[in-house]
Amino acid sequence: MEEQYSPLAQPILYRILDANLDRTREGLRIIEEWCRFGLNSGELAEECKHLRQEVARWHTMNLRSYRNTIDDPGTELTHPQEEQRSGIEQLLQANFCRVQEALRVLEEYGKLYHPEMGKTFKQMRYQVYTLETRLLAHDRHKVLLNSYLYLVTSPGERLLSIVEAALQGGLTLVQYRDKTSDDETRLKTAQKLCQLCHRYNALFLVNDRVDIAVAVDADGVHLGQDDIPIELARQILGPQRLIGRSTHSPEDLKRAIQEGADYIGVGPVYETPTKAGRAAAGLEYVRHAVKNSMIPWFAIGGIDMNNLDDVMATGCDRIAVVRSIMNAEQPTLVTQYFLSQLNRFRNLKSYKVLPK
Repeated sequence: MEEQYSPLAQPILYRILDANLDRTREGLRIIEEWCRFGLNSGELAEECKHLRQEVARWHTMNLRSYRNTIDDPGTELTHPQEEQRSGIEQLLQANFCRVQEALRVLEEYGKLYHPEMGKTFKQMRYQVYTLETRLLAHDRHKVLLNSYLYLVTSPGERLLSIVEAALQGGLTLVQYRDKTSDDETRLKTAQKLCQLCHRYNALFLVNDRVDIAVAVDADGVHLGQDDIPIELARQILGPQRLIGRSTHSPEDLKRAIQEGADYIGVGPVYETPTKAGRAAAGLEYVRHAVKNSMIPWFAIGGIDMNNLDDVMATGCDRIAVVRSIMNAEQPTLVTQYFLSQLNRFRNLKSYKVLPK
């Protein structure tokens, strides 16, 4: 490669480029390993590998020869946040930030090194932004697809302890719903619930309030029929977060899918005080969803241990509950019961031995 730079700045320039090429390759490798082994996504892993190979093409022996680790004051710099990671998502975000910052350095200093280097790494930076969005969306969708029990919370003094007990029982999907508390209370509670869910690698969504979802970095929102359009929520949240929509009729279901919902709620199956005044949609609507929904959906409304078999007999294998867990004396055991029954039913479906 023909080099264009100020001779006086050559040693400094080469060390800057070498260090940031290293940072980029290391960060991409960490991300690639999760795509390969965590997500089992050959497509995302291949994209990371391609980016690493393009970075390696610029990381010549000439640049490496100017490395001086012993005299580099940066090797002594650290920050407490670098010494621990709260979970996979934080680990990935930290390394995406690392890669993006390094690419920006390579873009600017690369202009002094080679006429094509700045352009190459500018384009690569935008590729990494897109990769980050795709990866986070892929991760959330994978958890959603593997979630068959959905807890919608109700306010109460034991809210956090009940949710944690359910998470300990294997719950992976939680929606924070509170129609009565003031915004400050809702914000503080949402923050605590979000941290709790992420500690257990579960998804956390906020009912109705897109602003609170953004403020606490939730995994998405759940919207009712009278809430803002899905398209507007998507503009605010971005493509990487999940958006659910409540539906009460075949028309609602069709429209929610067309508008781009990631999942839908189907109900209320039975009359419930959570939806006071709304007539039950009944099992017939659940049967309609079984035949017509190509995205994940959850039957909701008055479902408990006594009528679960009737709901599953329609072909439904995903349910959302409120009181059955929130009012339970032993939320962990109730959660485990629901999950075991849903898992049993899926196994029966796979062998085409459905309950009569």
